[in-house]
Amino acid sequence: MRTPSDNLVSDKRTPLLFALALVGVGLLAAIYYAPIWWVSLTAPNYPPEAFPDGVRIHFHMNGVFNGCRKVGKTEITEEQALDCVHEMDTINHYIGMYPIAAGGVVESAFSPFILSLFGVMLIGFVMPWMRARLIVMGVGCAGILVWMGLTHYGEDGLRFQNTGYLTALVTTLGQDVREVREEHRLSAGEALIARLKAELAVAQGEQPTESVKSTAAAEQSEKARLIANLRSAFEKSQERRPVAERLDWTGSGAQTMQWHYETSLGRYFNDPAQIAPMGRAMSAAGHVVFWGLIAAMLLLLWGARRSSGPLYWLMILVPITLPLFFVIDYAAWLWWYGHNLNDLGAFTVKPFMPTVFGDGKVAQFSTHSYPYIGFGLMLLLSAVLGVVALLRRKQLRETG
Repeated sequence: MRTPSDNLVSDKRTPLLFALALVGVGLLAAIYYAPIWWVSLTAPNYPPEAFPDGVRIHFHMNGVFNGCRKVGKTEITEEQALDCVHEMDTINHYIGMYPIAAGGVVESAFSPFILSLFGVMLIGFVMPWMRARLIVMGVGCAGILVWMGLTHYGEDGLRFQNTGYLTALVTTLGQDVREVREEHRLSAGEALIARLKAELAVAQGEQPTESVKSTAAAEQSEKARLIANLRSAFEKSQERRPVAERLDWTGSGAQTMQWHYETSLGRYFNDPAQIAPMGRAMSAAGHVVFWGLIAAMLLLLWGARRSSGPLYWLMILVPITLPLFFVIDYAAWLWWYGHNLNDLGAFTVKPFMPTVFGDGKVAQFSTHSYPYIGFGLMLLLSAVLGVVALLRRKQLRETG
């Protein structure tokens, strides 16, 4: 007697669903490393000859990065591009706005785990065999849980984070990440490819090539230097605290999140009475998200027992709505920036809503806020997954 799973396995559309799911997983990886949104400030005192894109920053899933290009003209020569993250923070603090690092702290720290979970959900959704689906999702969720636990609570957990995230943390503190020699600097894509090649060679019983070893070693070297930079800044900050309140460095994601948040806010506003509760609140949010993700994994595994029902369809509907979630989260943080101005700012302005999409005006500055490559990839992901959902829905109707 044939079961509904047998009907799905023999359906000619099942291989296509697997192929589209793998495309979705690849898009999730690309989204993580691509700039999602860009924001720029232009003003008369930032002429286009020296600032062709204004004071521009790029929002990624793992942090905020410099969007300014190096100027190379006859009358203007720069060895390195201006650090526009620091420049924009400097501009914003005059009106009491907190640094850019004040937003999306938990999201950037947990984004690798969330996107990895999305990938597991996609594979589980298209698998027609219930037992295989539970095994694959169970192993995937267990792996993410171990990785997330070691990163957030484990000693030296930062070594399990990606280099881009660590770079964003160091840049926010005004540290010089350019001390890593230029020949050892890797793009996010180069680092990812190096890791994949090394892992593939090991899986096939081969030894990675010397170039792959060199590239992977350079990435680890850069990561170690970034962590050492953060540790040095942490230990110096503890020296300024009363002896009874000093903490030892653990290198865990949880410790770094709270300390880094309080430190970045205090760079421009020396207001411990207001900043300390904000740091504790952000730390609590990190704990909530950690256990919330565990609860979500258990719920998804429960729903994976069947190829129907609301929990089963959540495995595809949640990743489909990733662009919507990003815009809502981005807009919410912009509202927070404009409505939580510190009283220590040099100028007093009324609470306002920064521009989410399009062009706006704040004092003498023109603001520009637009989606970038990563958001386009998000929309493409939604389109691909929409096709997957429609094909599976049609399959289930026809096969019973």
